[in-house]
Order: sequence, then structure tokens, then C-alpha cells
Amino acid sequence: MKKIKNPWVHREGYDCFGCCPDNPLGVHMEFYEDGNDIVSYWKPQTHYQGWINTMHGGILSTLIDETAGWVVFRKMQTSGVTSKLEIKYKKPVMTTEPMLTLRGHIVSQLRNLVTIEVTLQNAAGEVCTVGQAVYYTFPQDKAKEMGFDTCEVEEEDVQPLSAGC
Repeated sequence: MKKIKNPWVHREGYDCFGCCPDNPLGVHMEFYEDGNDIVSYWKPQTHYQGWINTMHGGILSTLIDETAGWVVFRKMQTSGVTSKLEIKYKKPVMTTEPMLTLRGHIVSQLRNLVTIEVTLQNAAGEVCTVGQAVYYTFPQDKAKEMGFDTCEVEEEDVQPLSAGC
């Protein structure tokens, strides 16, 4: 598994709620490439709850949408926008979970519309939430005009400290 370099870190004005490491209100997601999948390990926190000790569905949706976006960055080497997002909440996700695993991959592509499936698992490996996102992907020249150059990985394989928690 290789850690994906965040292509936005040094961009002026970058403050993404999902992936900016410096956004004080954000969820600070990081991503890894594992074969065809893009993976993120994320630790829930109490202030993201909807009900006592239960994750807010909007935050779960955000985690899935952000993961889908990173599938586009890395696998398509472009940027885009969400045009459709369907979420199926199968099992409550507790804020007391030690770690969540999100895993996304491309399901299909029709011209510039890419369908991505993302699963969210709790620490026991149970699939709690499933999302399907349709992304409108920008042509390379439009993505470049908007500040996207490339989305690369670190050279060395890593075992994220979060994995296996």
C-alpha cells in the first residue's frame, strides 16, 4: 500500500473540510492506494455525533464523498465534482469506534461520468455504510486550469499505523 501525496497542500486558499490537514474544523482524511482501491483510515470523534455516541449521517456521507473524490484524483488523474451521491446506512457507526476504514474504487465510466463505490467499515470489519458516487470529471486541461496537476504516491510501500487498529 502506498500513501497518496496530497496535491493540494501547497495551493493558496486550500481549506477542504475533508482532506486539508490544517482545517481546524475538518476531518483531516489521508489516503492510500491499495491496488485498484483508494483507502482511508479515520478515527471518529465525539463532536461528529448526531445522537449520543453515534456518528452523524452527514459526516459519514462526507467521508464517502471525499473518498470518491480521491479515487478520481488518483485513478483518473483529474479533478471533478460530485453530480450524484447515494448513501445506504446499513448499521449505526459509533463515535467510540477505534478506527473506520473507507475503501473506494471505480465501478464504471461513461465518457466523463465516473461511478465510484465506497464502503465504510467499523473496526470489526462490518460494512456499516455504502455509497455510490457519480463524478463529473473535468478534461485534463480544465483540471489543470483549476489547479490540478497530478496525484502521485510516495515511493515506498507503507503499513499505515491506523490499519489493523
